[in-house]
Amino acid sequence: MSRVQRRVPHAAEMRSHAAAFVARVTARNRLPLDYSVASLRVVDFLIDGLRKGGADPGRSHGTLFALGAYVGEVLVRRAGAEWVDFDADQRAYFGQPVGVRMPDGRVWNPLGKVRNRFEAGGPEESLQTFYLTLHGRARRAVA
Repeated sequence: MSRVQRRVPHAAEMRSHAAAFVARVTARNRLPLDYSVASLRVVDFLIDGLRKGGADPGRSHGTLFALGAYVGEVLVRRAGAEWVDFDADQRAYFGQPVGVRMPDGRVWNPLGKVRNRFEAGGPEESLQTFYLTLHGRARRAVA
């Protein structure tokens, strides 16, 4: 499916995208995707596995999108973020239609962070490190 033919996701749908992904992969693989900060290390390993397996970025779009939805949902549940639809300027800057807004008003792009991890790899693109160094998150975990 070409990029033009894909349906543009909205912020209101992202939680259900993440939940469907978790249900699908945990049923088959028993992966510990429990929306914890520690589970972001599992996401790092999954993306590294795609890269090392030679996955094509175009064919991996759905998986990368689902992983990005999961990462964003971790930010929502653990850092007090909320899903938002990006405005035209944010879409142009981030290259994504949705992201998260932190309690301090900053916006982040978890879908893009996952894509960066896939394309660049390496520890500097770790999603767990991204969370741990994230500015603007709530002081206490949000359930």
